[in-house]
Amino acid sequence: MERRLVRGFLDELESLVIGTGAREVHEVGCGEGELLRRLARRGLHARGSDISADVIDEAGRRARAAQLDIAFRVASLEALDPGEDSAELILCCEVIEHVGDPRAALEIVARLASPWAIVSVPREPLWRFLNLGRLRYVRELGNTPGHLQHWSRPSFIGFLEQRLEVVAVRSPLPWTMALCRSE
Repeated sequence: MERRLVRGFLDELESLVIGTGAREVHEVGCGEGELLRRLARRGLHARGSDISADVIDEAGRRARAAQLDIAFRVASLEALDPGEDSAELILCCEVIEHVGDPRAALEIVARLASPWAIVSVPREPLWRFLNLGRLRYVRELGNTPGHLQHWSRPSFIGFLEQRLEVVAVRSPLPWTMALCRSE
């Protein structure tokens, strides 16, 4: 079941990426670089940043093992500079729910996007219900540790529209994903 859900997420993401026509992508909060490896295989010039040095080391190892040229660096979202870190497409998937100041994070994503951004978050309350159904995080009522922000699909779109033009929205279960253009 989980694999099918992730496949739906990846298929929707790739569809949105292809629709932008972007040739370069910078993923903020890239984790181990799974999304970047997929996009690099499609021919995009890919780079990623993450706050964790250990995670960036692993991302680099996996990219080298796949014989993909992807640049990674350790940097928090707040430390990114539009002069150095902007890209034709900014990916910010499963990051904004972890930050204490989501408006500041959105502002950074908007300044980095030149012109495209794809942003995704878990769709609430569905995310919590699915966690409880798997008997995960029961004491936290299904809230994944580290999730500080919680959005339904409409509330997330409204949040994004404060700073970005929302061009397309996808809802692969159990996420909300939006293709946006920087204004």
